[in-house]
Amino acid sequence: MAQSLATAFVPSSFSLVHNPISVAPKTSISFPPAKIGGLSIKCARVGGVEIPNNKRVEYSLQYIHGIGRTTARQILNDLTFENKLTKDFSEEELTALREEVSKYMIEGDLRRFNALAIRRLKEIQCYRGMRHIQGLPCRGQRTKNNCRTLKGKRVAIPGKKKK
Repeated sequence: MAQSLATAFVPSSFSLVHNPISVAPKTSISFPPAKIGGLSIKCARVGGVEIPNNKRVEYSLQYIHGIGRTTARQILNDLTFENKLTKDFSEEELTALREEVSKYMIEGDLRRFNALAIRRLKEIQCYRGMRHIQGLPCRGQRTKNNCRTLKGKRVAIPGKKKK
């Protein structure tokens, strides 16, 4: 009785097997920019990252991996741009900004470079490479009390009590 209740009833016209021939051809859909209260929202895309519009360019550029405060200021100085809101930039200014940012090693290239450097250290089994393998700090920090970020959560040792 319980097994008959558990089985699902499927009408004969309904097919559980997907038939790719009966599927309608896919069409590409493009959405217009989102509008909130009459304002259109568009994010500026620089270096493969969408940087925020409502912040000044110096701080918006810092959303790109590999660009910090000093590099962002240097980019603005090289282009002789004033530090205004990102949404106030014209298309020509954004194009110049993209070209300037592309001169730096950012995002995927920088991550790949760092990963290769760490992998090389691990392969040659130097001190820093061994510390990376063990998951411990490799820049000389003490490990008796701190470095919880690398070591992970504390593990209680059974039978060991403080006196």
